[in-house]
Amino acid sequence: MTPHEPNARSPLIETQSLTFSIEQALLLRDVTLTLREGELVGLIGPNGAGKSTLLRVLGSLWSGASGTLELAGKPLATYSARQVAQIVAHVPQLTVMDFAFTVREVVLMGRSPYLGRLDLEGPEDRRIAEEAMEAMSVLPLADRFVNTLSGGERQRVFIARALAQQPRILLLDEPTANLDVRHQIDLMHMVTKLARETGLAVLAAIHDLDLAAYFGDRLILLNQGRIVVDDTPAAVLTPDHLAEVFHVQARTFHDPFTSNLRLSLSLNGHHDELAESRSKIRHEQT
Repeated sequence: MTPHEPNARSPLIETQSLTFSIEQALLLRDVTLTLREGELVGLIGPNGAGKSTLLRVLGSLWSGASGTLELAGKPLATYSARQVAQIVAHVPQLTVMDFAFTVREVVLMGRSPYLGRLDLEGPEDRRIAEEAMEAMSVLPLADRFVNTLSGGERQRVFIARALAQQPRILLLDEPTANLDVRHQIDLMHMVTKLARETGLAVLAAIHDLDLAAYFGDRLILLNQGRIVVDDTPAAVLTPDHLAEVFHVQARTFHDPFTSNLRLSLSLNGHHDELAESRSKIRHEQT
C-alpha cells in the first residue's frame, strides 16, 4: 500500500497543544496533529496511553480540553452538537444494545443528526441507511436482530450506523478487538476502501501493530497522553520507539508474501529463555 501524498488533501481535524485532564489527572499533553480527507491513520500505543481519550475529545464527546481543535477549518466551539454529529462519527470499543433492534433499525439511528425530535425517517434516510449497510456488507442482514449476530457482524453494523451519519471523519476505537484474523482484515479493507473512494478521514485506535502497519497511511504513537512520533509506519515502528514505549525488543522485516512491514517482538531477555526452554523440551522428546 502506498500512502497518499499528505499535502494533496484538505485537513479535516487540526489540533494545536491539545491538553485534557479529569480530576487533576492529565490524560492528554500538548497533542498536535492533523487528519486529512481520504487517509487512514492508525493510533497506536500501550494500554492507558490516552488513545480512547483522544478519540472522545476529537469527537466532542468529552469537553473541557485546552489548546485548539478545528473541524473542517473551523473551531470546534463554533459548531452545535448536531453539526458536529454531521461531520464526525465515533464508534466506541464496546456498544451495548439494551433492546432487540434489527440491523436496519440500528443503522437508521445514524440519521438522528438530520431529524427533528419527533421526526420519522423518510425515503432519503432509508436510502442512505441502505447504502451504509451495503458499504459494510450487512445489507443481507438488515432484518436480523443485532443480538443474534456474530461479533464481526455487529461491529460492521455499528460502523454502518456511523456511516449513515454521512460524516467526513470516522473515529474508530479498537474496531478489530475480539475479531478473528479474517474478520479483522475484512473490516479494515472495507474501511480503507471507504477512505480511498469517498474521501472519508479515518483515525483508528489499533492494538495490533502489524495490522496498523499494513493499513495505516500514517501512524501516531501515543504514550502517557503525548505524541511520541507521527509519521509513516516504517518511521514509527522502529526498534528504538518500540523499546521506549512498549518496553520490548523489536526487529522489522518485510513479509515475503505481502512485502509489507512486519514486526518480530520479544520481551527483554525473554527470547533467549523461551528458545532454551523449547530446545530442552525437544531434546527430552527425542
